[in-house]
Amino acid sequence: MSEELGPVDIVVIGYPADAPMRGDAAPLLLDLVERGIIRVLDVMFITKEADGTFSGFDARDLAADSVGDFAIFEGASSGLLGDEDLTAAAEEIEPGTSAVMIVYENRWAAPFVAAVRRNGGHLVGTARVGVEDLVAALDAAEAAA
Repeated sequence: MSEELGPVDIVVIGYPADAPMRGDAAPLLLDLVERGIIRVLDVMFITKEADGTFSGFDARDLAADSVGDFAIFEGASSGLLGDEDLTAAAEEIEPGTSAVMIVYENRWAAPFVAAVRRNGGHLVGTARVGVEDLVAALDAAEAAA
């Protein structure tokens, strides 16, 4: 295992059938990759039919007409995602929608993580604050000031 690995996150982004899919997101993600801020390890696409059945596929043999600008992540498959991940993601999206699941390494944090390990530190836990919670906390702090 490399000592210089950053934390890895998984995001699932849902798209309703009528989503405009203007192609704004993929170039922004690619920019983060090109600048070395993140490294995309896996991309999986999920489709959930109206009857609740679902299917998924890795980022291989992609066609732009089926995945839009996310076709630029062709071949992003490290093997971290499996059937259990597909099932869990499908449970979170509504019937008649699609989603993309992206696994990425936070490369910007790798030197910090390596330094912590060299100094005997270890990860105790992580948490993520949702945008709504952050906005509410900032609004409350501003109101109290």
